[in-house]
Amino acid sequence: MPVGLLGRKVGMTQVYNEDGDMVPVTVIEAGPCVVLQLRTLERDGYEAVQLGYDDKKRPVGGRRSRSGQARRSERGHVAALSSKRSKARAEAGVEAVEKAGSEPKRFIREFRVDGEDADFEVGQALTVELFAETSHVDVIGTSKGRGFSGVMKRHNFSGQRASHGVKRVHRHAGSIGMSADPARVLKGTRMPGQYGNAQSTVRHLQVVRVDSETDTLLIKGAVPGPPGGYLVIRPTNKLG
Repeated sequence: MPVGLLGRKVGMTQVYNEDGDMVPVTVIEAGPCVVLQLRTLERDGYEAVQLGYDDKKRPVGGRRSRSGQARRSERGHVAALSSKRSKARAEAGVEAVEKAGSEPKRFIREFRVDGEDADFEVGQALTVELFAETSHVDVIGTSKGRGFSGVMKRHNFSGQRASHGVKRVHRHAGSIGMSADPARVLKGTRMPGQYGNAQSTVRHLQVVRVDSETDTLLIKGAVPGPPGGYLVIRPTNKLG
């Protein structure tokens, strides 16, 4: 299958392989993911499978949704809700989109597929067994946010010298421009700024172990983001 799974980073540990060598691994809770929608060429202009992960709480007793709880629009995305608009569309003969009938999800992503590979059903649950025969994967996540950082932390600059005459500028970047020609700062100059909190992809990571009982995936090496961060795991298309 060309699609992947959604999951959450648990943390890092180490295991021993068959040769007795210690391997650093990242533990990922992958799935189960529910197929929320199927995108088609006729209706959407492209073909994709929409997956959802991690249930979102619903308001109890008809109360209004609070922060962190599923709104009515989010509940209507996964289940059929009665409304004036739905009744009007039904009377007009408009076919309703099939619903998954699941709980609202916190993390939703789509995977592009071809028509021949789109062998999925709305409401179907995908588990970590999807990677049972997969040797390497790509992992997409959001890197740790480090705020506004200086050049030494952001770009690994060595800083100024700690010699006589260098006063309170030891961590500064130094000169950033030229004089009369071209008399401007060049684009792309490495300077202080926002560091982290950006989408990051690590490719061709080895799958060490697949545990279907606990829905966990052991990946060799590190992946982006802090423990608890959401991840997208997909089979790699990189050779070697």
